[in-house]
Amino acid sequence: MKNRRIGAGALAVAAALAVTLVACAPRSAPRVTVKTVSPRVGSITRTIDFSGVLVPNRTLNIYAKLAGQATTVNGEVGDRVRKGQLLVQIDTKELNAQLKVVEAQGAGVADQAAQAKIGVQTAKLNLEMAQRAYDRTKTLLDTKVVTQSQLDDAQTKLDLARSAYDNASRQYQTVSGSGVEQAQAQANLIRVQISNSTITSPINGIVTNRNINLGEITSVSQSLMTIADTATLKLQGNVSQEDVVHLSVGQKVGVNVDAIPDKTYTGRVDQVGPIAAATGQYFPVVVILANDGKLLAGMTAKASLTLTGAPGIAVPLTAISQGEEGGSYVFRVNGGRVHKTAVTLGMKDGGEVQVLSGLSPADLIATSNVSVLQDGMEVTQ
Repeated sequence: MKNRRIGAGALAVAAALAVTLVACAPRSAPRVTVKTVSPRVGSITRTIDFSGVLVPNRTLNIYAKLAGQATTVNGEVGDRVRKGQLLVQIDTKELNAQLKVVEAQGAGVADQAAQAKIGVQTAKLNLEMAQRAYDRTKTLLDTKVVTQSQLDDAQTKLDLARSAYDNASRQYQTVSGSGVEQAQAQANLIRVQISNSTITSPINGIVTNRNINLGEITSVSQSLMTIADTATLKLQGNVSQEDVVHLSVGQKVGVNVDAIPDKTYTGRVDQVGPIAAATGQYFPVVVILANDGKLLAGMTAKASLTLTGAPGIAVPLTAISQGEEGGSYVFRVNGGRVHKTAVTLGMKDGGEVQVLSGLSPADLIATSNVSVLQDGMEVTQ
């Protein structure tokens, strides 16, 4: 009887211990539920919009190259001018008078040069005669026909003739060289100043500013007029660093002008800034468009650029995670587990991103709860 009681007690203790062990046993962690999709085969199309103000493609300030009284002034603000059209004529009475004086001086120098040339020719003849006389006297001295005194006299005349020739040559070089060149340079300088007195428009455009009136004195430091080329207008905006790599000069752009809502103009990318703007990782882009006569500088407009990436595969942006050390990755789902996979990304649109490498169209990827997933974790779909 005693043994039976002990056996029953042992069974009760064992049962209690079993209940305790079951209560203390670790429970398996619940699986994370994820949504999955397969990559879409195709390309990403993205539209970039930026707004701004239309401005002239070129704006030139017209300056005078000399100071003088304006005797003619053409062009009021708002007037259209043609390339080569006279804008301002500066008085040249004093310059014309100076030119006559310099030209007269140059003519005098030319006469002096002509006289000096004649002198050189005369001195050369005298030198040749003296040389022949000396040679003849020296020959006769050997035959005792002339005396040494006569030879010395011939030598003296030869030396004088040579000295006269050298002096005449130097004088001619001075007058015909630096003298004539200096006179010509002075005359040319005045002629250039006279030509600068006529100021014409370098381009076709519209006068947007005028700082000179008839009779006033021009200044070389202040612009006389401002001419704007409005036949072509430009619109400048900024695009992100992700988008700028897909832009190139010559791309077509749709431009909508707020004042003309029923028409879309076709522009083209003219410049892509190589340096980010002050706003951060945004780069300046300039779009130009032809003016059909209805557009005015100062109108507000919006440019729309449509970018299409290379054919490939695309996944939802919700599937992308960023690594702590940079780079992007997704979680592929296979056999009830997720596998962390590095990917290279391309163009993005509102909800998708192009995957350049790391995935295939047959893969299945998680698009929800990706922030809590870890490599190798079991999941349910």
